[in-house]
Amino acid sequence: MAESGNRQIRLQKFLAEAGVCSRRKGEDYIRQGLVRVNGETVTRLGTTVDPETDRVEVSGRPVYPPRKEVYIMLHKPAGYLSTCSQPGRKIVLDLVDTDQRVFPVGRLDKDSTGLLLLTSDGRIHHRLAHPSFDHEKQYIVTVGRSIADADLEKLESGVALSDGMTRPATILRRSKTAFSIILQEGRNRQIRRMAEALGYAVKSLHRVRMGPLYLKDLPAGRWRHLTAAEQRELLRSCGL
Repeated sequence: MAESGNRQIRLQKFLAEAGVCSRRKGEDYIRQGLVRVNGETVTRLGTTVDPETDRVEVSGRPVYPPRKEVYIMLHKPAGYLSTCSQPGRKIVLDLVDTDQRVFPVGRLDKDSTGLLLLTSDGRIHHRLAHPSFDHEKQYIVTVGRSIADADLEKLESGVALSDGMTRPATILRRSKTAFSIILQEGRNRQIRRMAEALGYAVKSLHRVRMGPLYLKDLPAGRWRHLTAAEQRELLRSCGL
């Protein structure tokens, strides 16, 4: 317990952030002598605490700081499954080192590569999977033969699949056999099925963007934590 410091926050704010009560109710608890810090009863509203080191109790029950969520960007290489458990198979969690449990959001199939988000924040999975949020995902696709302009236009306007017509997409040709596609939906193996419906076999599928997140020059098989700015943009895009 201390009066000031870079990591110090007011005790009533700590109680509110920990989900114990509102700040105003926290002030009442402090005045009533219900709050102890490091074994000492605290009644002064100006008291500050370090959430990481000070032990706080309310009515004898310990109060823990809110968990810091983890947000990781991984450049998924081919051959890894976007799953949390698959005995005997290589999974994306084998590639990251974090003490907190994370799970992949926006799966890539085993043969696909590129940007994969892993997080401990369950809200992100729900929001990114929900169609009402219209999160864009951008891929670089290479097919086995030259693709006609007319077929690129079909991919852009929509392709009839077994589970219905695909939504309009944004297409940009990159070469005779490669194109960029931006989708706002995420059906199972959607791009591969769209190409197959037009008679093309996908040779490589590489995701370069998810919403506000860009893979850029992160090497294959490597990962990093999102920057503070990226976290803010991700949460904002999810309405959080």
